Amino acid sequence: MFPSPAVGATVKAKQTRAIMTESSAATLHVEVVSDVVCPWCYIGKRRLELASELNPDVTLDINWRPYFLNPWIPREGIDRATYLETKFGSAERYAVIAERVAAAAAMEGLTYAPDKIGRQPNTLDCHRLILWSRSATDPARMTQRLMDLYFTEGGDLSDPRTLIQAAVDCGMDGDLVRRLLASDADVDRIESEANSAKEAGIDGVPCFIFGGSVIVTGAQSPEYLASAIERTAGRHTRLRA
Repeated sequence: MFPSPAVGATVKAKQTRAIMTESSAATLHVEVVSDVVCPWCYIGKRRLELASELNPDVTLDINWRPYFLNPWIPREGIDRATYLETKFGSAERYAVIAERVAAAAAMEGLTYAPDKIGRQPNTLDCHRLILWSRSATDPARMTQRLMDLYFTEGGDLSDPRTLIQAAVDCGMDGDLVRRLLASDADVDRIESEANSAKEAGIDGVPCFIFGGSVIVTGAQSPEYLASAIERTAGRHTRLRA
């Protein structure tokens, strides 16, 4: 038995509204190239989250990509004072920069406490941990935990014990992470991805790649990032239509 025209119109209208609702909830793929010891990446991550809140109709599918801010630092890390003298000339010279970073972080509700940092790490193992977290927890959560440890607590990210505890804090298997860190698992992969970013011309982080087409470099404001999300998501919706 076929429905009456009125019933058929009602069903069709409901189906149309359902399709419109599904299409309005767009998903946008975002590649974030960053390093956990980069203070502007720390701030940029928070600004991306705020930008996402400004675009509630767009779901961000974020892939965290590795970058070595200081590739010259040995795997065991170096003393923070030595690092500041080598890179900036002196700790005093960096203090001026740190004031600006701390002010920017505070504006986003973040704490930047450089005086607590005693050791500058090589971040290869941090990036391995973020990679492994894809199958066990949220990589964004793992990234945030490592950043919080470093920037607010002064944690030594070159110490495997610190990394194992961070993994456990994020719901990962501590024993498995301990075994993986003691091996060379994914070392070549992380180094290859980090090198590929530089070969692609990325020489500053954070770098946000929206939908594979719109590139934003630097910890831009939430409003600026929100605009990039809106433009890219809108373009992809039109292409699908």
